[in-house]
Amino acid sequence: MPELPEVEVTRRSFADRIAGAQVQSVRLGAPLRWPLGCPPRRLIGCRVGRTQRRGKYLWLPLQRDGLPAGGLLMHLGMSGSLAFGPAGAKVGKHDHFDLVTTRGVLRLTDPRRFGAVLWSSALDAPPAAPLLARLGAEPFDDALTGERFHAALRRRRTTIKAALLAGDIVVGAGNIYACEALFDAGIDPRTRCDRISRARAERLLASVRGTLASALALGGSTLRDFRDAHGMDGRYQAQVRVYGREGLPCARCGHPVRRVVQAQRATYFCRSCQKR
Repeated sequence: MPELPEVEVTRRSFADRIAGAQVQSVRLGAPLRWPLGCPPRRLIGCRVGRTQRRGKYLWLPLQRDGLPAGGLLMHLGMSGSLAFGPAGAKVGKHDHFDLVTTRGVLRLTDPRRFGAVLWSSALDAPPAAPLLARLGAEPFDDALTGERFHAALRRRRTTIKAALLAGDIVVGAGNIYACEALFDAGIDPRTRCDRISRARAERLLASVRGTLASALALGGSTLRDFRDAHGMDGRYQAQVRVYGREGLPCARCGHPVRRVVQAQRATYFCRSCQKR
């Protein structure tokens, strides 16, 4: 599943190229998670503004005659990817949305069709606002201090891995990155949130930020489907220390990496290096 680093890498790979382009047509393929929410013709003639990201959502603001005309909220779902290229490319079986502009075509490819392209009149209006309201702080937001992060954890009785995946305290730490950040911080993923000290919470927040920064620098992770809008794979998966390494020696201590299932998601960790 594309996580925050993959979505941000995707945004960076096409945002400058599509900014200022005028929409010429829209092609809809097989239904995605939600309907577009407006007649496709409404988008024709609009100009695309600067693409933004919030959590794992992308927002393409639209303007008409220099005035706001809503925008498109995009989500890559489980297997989606966005490509931006010249018009005329053959439409494939899993290509379900084309935004044809004067600068190229932004195409959503999604084999499993859990992705979405959703029109909204504004980010702070339905349907965008209710979806984004569930999201926690951005990981690199200066307002997310160690104190605030610890206070939020103190209110939870769930495991720390589950809290990271929930994304309502801090967004971005999907399964791969949560496993890696917890390993870096030396915290057992089964530890209850309300039993984590402030010092350990601050260390974990720093590890989340460091892990996500490394993933961004390496173009994200490609395990199955992810490509950026240039069609490039991510490279972070080549440097993971615990994720997907069940039974292999821990890079720190040499003990075998363990795998357990938490909330139907695989968790990888080292019992020797990560403490409750």
